[in-house]
Formats: sequence, C-alpha cells, structure tokens
Amino acid sequence: MSEENKKEVDVDNTTATEQQVEETKSTAEESTKEVENTEEAAPSKEKAAPKKKTIKAKKEEAVDVEEAEKEEARKKQNEDEAPTAEEEAPAEFDWDEFESGITSISKQQREELTKMYEETISPSLEGEVVTGKVTQISDREAIIDIGSKSEGVISLNEFRYNPDLKEGDDVEVLVDLQEDKNGQLVLSHRKARAIKAWDRVNEAHETEQVVTGYVKCRTKGGMIVDVFGIEAFLPGSQIDVRPIKDYDIYVDKTMEFKIVKINHEFKNVVVSHKALIEADLEEQKREIISKLEKGQVIEGVVKNITSYGVFIDLGGIDGLIHITDLSWSRINHPSEVVEIDQKINVVILDFDEDKTRIQLGLKQLEAHPWDALDADLKEGDKVKGKVVVIADYGAFVEVIPGVEGLIHVSEMSWSTHLRSAQDFVKVGDEVEAVVLTLDREDRKMSLGIKQLSTDPWTDITTKYPTNSKHTGKVRNFTNFGVFVELEEGIDGLIHISDLSWTKKVKHPSDFTHIGAELEVVVLDIDEENRRLSLGHKQVEENPWETYETLMEEGSTLSGKVMEVNDKGANILIENIGVEAFCPARHMVKEDGSKIEKDEVIDVVVIEFKRDARRVLVSHTNIHKQIETANKEKEAKTTGKAVKRVQGKVEKTTLGDLDALSQLKADLEGDEEDNK
Repeated sequence: MSEENKKEVDVDNTTATEQQVEETKSTAEESTKEVENTEEAAPSKEKAAPKKKTIKAKKEEAVDVEEAEKEEARKKQNEDEAPTAEEEAPAEFDWDEFESGITSISKQQREELTKMYEETISPSLEGEVVTGKVTQISDREAIIDIGSKSEGVISLNEFRYNPDLKEGDDVEVLVDLQEDKNGQLVLSHRKARAIKAWDRVNEAHETEQVVTGYVKCRTKGGMIVDVFGIEAFLPGSQIDVRPIKDYDIYVDKTMEFKIVKINHEFKNVVVSHKALIEADLEEQKREIISKLEKGQVIEGVVKNITSYGVFIDLGGIDGLIHITDLSWSRINHPSEVVEIDQKINVVILDFDEDKTRIQLGLKQLEAHPWDALDADLKEGDKVKGKVVVIADYGAFVEVIPGVEGLIHVSEMSWSTHLRSAQDFVKVGDEVEAVVLTLDREDRKMSLGIKQLSTDPWTDITTKYPTNSKHTGKVRNFTNFGVFVELEEGIDGLIHISDLSWTKKVKHPSDFTHIGAELEVVVLDIDEENRRLSLGHKQVEENPWETYETLMEEGSTLSGKVMEVNDKGANILIENIGVEAFCPARHMVKEDGSKIEKDEVIDVVVIEFKRDARRVLVSHTNIHKQIETANKEKEAKTTGKAVKRVQGKVEKTTLGDLDALSQLKADLEGDEEDNK
C-alpha cells in the first residue's frame, strides 16, 4: 500500500474513531439530562436515593466506554504508525498533547532550557548589602556597578568621611530598589555603612574587642564619639580614672574604647576609655601590691582630697589615708595638712590583695605626742590647754599638740543641773583644768574645771543650817516639787505639799514659774547624798490653828465654787482663803439641781481636820437645817395647841357638843397660822 493510501486510511480511521467518541459523549450527555430530569421530578429524598445510585452507575459506565474506545483507537493508530528499524519508537503516546496539538519536550530538554533562562536573569538583591565598584565620579555623584542590568547613582555626600574616594574603589552599598518606576537601580552607601557598623559594634561588644573612635564634640555629661560610623556616648566619668576638669582637650582626638552598653531598642551605644585604663591598672596593682609590706615607707602623690581622707597615687595603684591618720592633732579637713599633686612619704598600715585596697598613714612617720608628755605630770596637777572640740557631753582640751584631755560636763560646775558644755566653754578658749585621771598606756586623760573652786557642800551646815530662811531661784519643775538654787552648786527641793498652807497645788507650775525667786526654809540636810530639803509655806505660821475657831463643825460659811468633778467640788471660803471640799452627794440644791462652777453659795462645815488640813462642807445640809428648824417650830406650835385643847377638854363634859366643835375650829386655826 502506498504512503498516500496509508495516510487516507489513517485519516478515515481517525475520523471514524472521532465519530464514535462523539456518539459516546452524546449518549453520556443524554443520560445525564435524564438523570437531572429525574432528580427534579423526585417527590422526596427517600425515593430519589435509588435513582441517584443508578445515575452514578450510568456515568461511570459512559466514562468506561469512552476510555475503552480511546484506548482501542490509540492501539490501532500505533499499529498503523509502527516505527521502522531506523526510527526510534516513542516511550509513551501523550494523548493530551495529541488533543492540544502542542508538541511537548522531554524533561531533560526542559531542565536545560530552564537553566539557560535563569543564567540570563540576575537574582533579586533588594534589602541586601553588596559590594560595588566605583565606575565614574562626577562633581556631585558617584556611579556604582554591582553587576546588575543597570548601574546605581549615589550622592558624594555619603562619602564625606572618605575624601580619597576614586574610580575603581570597592564600596559597600544597600540595594534599596532593584528597579524604581523609571527602571533605575537605587543604592545607598550610608545605609549599608550603618548596617555593617551596627553588626561590627554588636560583635565588638560580644567579644569585648577594643575599638577605635573619633571624639567629635562635647555634650551634656560627656562626649560624642564616632565608632564605625555610629555616634556613641562617652560619659564624663568614663574618660579617665582621674577626675577631668577640661573636656575640650579630648575633642578631635582618636582614642581607643571599649563598648560597655548597647540599647538595641533605641540603637544607643555607650563606650568607655576608663575601662581600658582600669584593666591595665589592675595588672599593675596586683604587681605592685604583691611587693608591699606593712610598715614600708613609700613616696606617693596626692590624687584626691575628700572630707574623710586623702587618696594617694603610688604609681599605678591608689591608697587611702584616713583623716585620723593624717595628723596626731585634731583637724577639721584633710586640706589643712596636704594639697593636690603634693609629693609625700607615707607608711603602709594595711592592705588587701584580693580587693587591692591599701591603707596608708602619714602621722605614723612622726613620734607619738604622748611620748613627749611631761613624765612628771600626775593626777591632781593643773594644766592649761585650748578647747578644740565641743560635744554635748563635754569638751576636748589639747594640752600639747596631739595630746587631748576630756572635760566632762559634770566636771565643769558643782551644779547638779544638766547643762551642755556650750554653756561653759567654746572652741578656741584657753582654759585651766585639773588632771583627774591619767592613763599613759591607753593614752587617755580626763580633766576637771570645777575642782579649781571650793566645793560648796564642804561647809553646808554652817552656811545653811536647819530652819534658816533664805531666798533662792526656781531652776526646774517636777511633778512632785520645785528645785530651788540657793547658790552655784547648791540646790534644794520644795515638795509640792510644802508650797502653801491653804492652796491645794496639783502641779508646781500652777504656783510659781522658772526663774522666780522664792523665800524658803531649810527643813533637812543630807550631806552624804548632797540633798537639801526646803519648804516655802514654813516661812509663815501655820494658819490652821486659827482656822479651827473660824470653821467649827456645823458653822455656815459663804464660798465660791472653783472646780467641779465627778467626786465633788472645790469651794474657796472667801473670807478665810481656805479651799474646802464638797462631796457630790452634798452638792444638791433645794430644787434638785447641782451646784456649778463659779457659783457663790452657802455651805455648812461637816468636818474639820487641822493636822490633815482638810475641810468638808455641804450645801445640801443648808436646806436640811431649814427644814429641821421648820419642823421643830411646827412641833412646838402643835404642842402648845394640844395643851390648850387639853385644858379646854378638862373644863367640858363629853356631852357638851358645842365645846367639841369649838375645839376643832381652834385647832384648824392654829394649823393655818403655822403655815
């Protein structure tokens, strides 16, 4: 069969096959329509269920028929198009390719084409930092090539830190946009530098690497330092180990720093130059302190002066001289002895290798002043000195430079009143004192001033005998009495009961005041305990002997109510000047109310005790006395009437009714007269 006939046969077969496929499809579509019509006509879900199953089966059957016909057509076509020996038979016939009319390629060919395509397209670099080459530099811009389809343009302002930039230099840039709206590549050197700088700063902080920075300018509290293009803060306290007076000397200098703190949220960096110095000094300190010995004398320079001491630079390590170790004499401030940058010799008192602390002394280079104290000085001797320190409890007197004695406040005066040392002396006063105690081993001395005068208690019985009268000044109050000073060092106590014969004193402040002068009588003397008992009321005679005749029990007096409380009332008998007490049950008035403060009332004395100086009165008894008197008067009147009636009865007989009526009328008349 010729090739043309074969082609015609193939075409006819293909056409026949296509007609069969079309018929199968039509049959399937008709079956589907019948199924849909059946579903619409179904009255309920229960009746439709078996029909759905039949429809699905029909669809599957139609598909199977279609696939079988296709497979048969393929086999027939493959048999007709069997390859010759020279031709290579295809691995598998692609039915989709046959229907679409597009010839597919093999997987290997597809991979080769994809590789060739990807090689012609550069990957996206947006947001990445890459290295570019400067291809051209104009007056205002630099052209950078990063190997992309276009070149980028960067302003020369971003290269101000590098004035030596030239064509051919490699620079780091950040790809902002691969293509902008004009198709241009957008690059930034400043952003790339900042990103790289921040990475370098973090790396240096983690590895504790020493970095180099440029001090740009001063700011409040420190300096601004450029580190890798980032502005970092250098606190004033982190510039040097020594206090800095002039910060401007560090501006425009390039120095080494250590990154000590990073704030990732605010992108803040803190650097320190002091940390590097301290690290070097720490090694020097350990080396120096390993060679130190207690008692060793070395030279140092005064580095700093504080209120509590002086710091000495020993050549890489600092030591402290406490203010108490600067001078044997008492000083107020270390600046009185040394000054800044002064070279002095000091002695090593103590040191701590672990904490690298050294305690120094200056006064120890001189002999102790107590060694120069007069060997013949003893207790009881008189000395002169200057008051150098005053405290509430006493004053320190410098006898010779470096030797002080304490005068306690109790040794400043014979007076027993508690007073402050400032009442007797002040700083700078030249005083004379007596040595009371002297301890050369512990280097302590106590002095006294009052011992220079005679003790007033030595002849107390001669100057102030018992029952003698004197005038004193009120110095102090207590709840139980008043302290009166007769002279310096001699005080006496007036008990509250000895202030007045007549007035009941609850507190001494109600009777007198501090500083007032009172006449007193010496009641008792206790020389051993230095106590003097005084009395003020004893200056006058006891008036209670006279009051006894004026305030007999049952006598009626007039008085003013001074105070009222729950227990009763205090009533001042005005004509006599004595306070009497009226118990609460005796305060009731005639109308049932009680007496009140400041009222003037009449009272009856119900009790009088001279020794106890106690008077009890009653206002209620005034009414009782009147009532009793009325009753007695009524009784007397009634008695007289009865006697008259009895006389009349004796003269009449029981049968005399007129006489009895007259008697009744007489009695009623007597009662009306009594009323």
